[in-house]
Amino acid sequence: MKFLSNKLSVYLSIFALGGGLGFWSSRNAQQTDTINQAQVYPTVIPAQSNPPSSDNNQNINFIATAVQKVGPAVVRIDASRQISSALPENFKHPLFRRFFGSNEENGSPSISPGDRVERGTGSGFIIGSDGRLITNAHVVNGAENVQVTLKDGTSYEGKVLGTDSFTDVAVIKIDATDLPTVSMGKAENLTPGEWAIAIGNPLGLDNTVTVGIVSALGRSSSQVGVPEKRVRFIQTDAAINPGNSGGPLLNSQGEVIGINTAIRADAQGLGFAIPIETAQRIANQLFAKGQADHPYLGIHMVNLTPETRKEINSSQEFKFKLPQQEGILVVRVIPLSPAAKSGFQPGDVISQVGGNSVKTSLQVQEQVDLSKIGSELEVKVIRNGKLKTLKVRPGAFPQEKLE
Repeated sequence: MKFLSNKLSVYLSIFALGGGLGFWSSRNAQQTDTINQAQVYPTVIPAQSNPPSSDNNQNINFIATAVQKVGPAVVRIDASRQISSALPENFKHPLFRRFFGSNEENGSPSISPGDRVERGTGSGFIIGSDGRLITNAHVVNGAENVQVTLKDGTSYEGKVLGTDSFTDVAVIKIDATDLPTVSMGKAENLTPGEWAIAIGNPLGLDNTVTVGIVSALGRSSSQVGVPEKRVRFIQTDAAINPGNSGGPLLNSQGEVIGINTAIRADAQGLGFAIPIETAQRIANQLFAKGQADHPYLGIHMVNLTPETRKEINSSQEFKFKLPQQEGILVVRVIPLSPAAKSGFQPGDVISQVGGNSVKTSLQVQEQVDLSKIGSELEVKVIRNGKLKTLKVRPGAFPQEKLE
């Protein structure tokens, strides 16, 4: 709708979320893991937060202790895939294929002059001594070959067991036992100003440690610049560069509190991480069945303000009028969706979800994300000035594209 795209500043959808950020062609994207920069930012010890001890040596030692504890469980992930480019017919002659290095007679695959291999480097960390790893989905999306290298230099072929584009989480399995593992912390217990330690392979430089603080919590996907994701990010000023993606963000005790995942192209000293609770929830599903299910209702929503109320009421595009000036307006209900089956209508204004008051469409989405697929979820809406309770059973997000 032209009206919505031009006039409404916040337009979120419970169901219409897209895919992840590109790993292979991400030089101009928010996330990137190709080695395309020459500057490495030094480790900085921030002065604005309070370290565990007032002794300067001990101040540094707690970082070293955390790194020594977790470092062996942080891995380098090298992913590659072969892509082909269309060639003119006259370049497809066998003589040209021989000229460009085809070695089919020796059992090697033929590489045409239009073929090329794309490679990327990221990070990950071991969560199971049996070889289970977590990383970012954009690190391994589309990869045909995944190589996992431990800190001691040992290398294994990795098998991607599942990826989830909505949260940018992926899981990998390597054939190994008795591996070092990380300790999990809790992102929900964080406070801005706490120490944050990032370990990874930025710019292809293995086992690099950077330090900063937790700058902010609960950054929305739209604020970070990846509106298609379903994540409330941790913001940190610990340097996160290309190649850090998939590596752990630690607290001062050396516990993993997040997965370093996004850097903004226009940012200076800002990085973002997926809270570890979100990563674990998705990873458990990926290990179990190779995919993660996301609850959805099937509605388009927009935050209602006095200005948007006035414009909607004066527009001929809508078949309803709004008496109230605030809330979350249902703009559209997808046919045959859980919302449609439970009686949602365009013009409904959502006030509560699951017994919790909501004031933004983002809060509605978060409450739906916390619900269980197939279980009854109570939603209170204002319709024609009257409060109405709807009972909906969220469905699994459809794999096919919704219109």
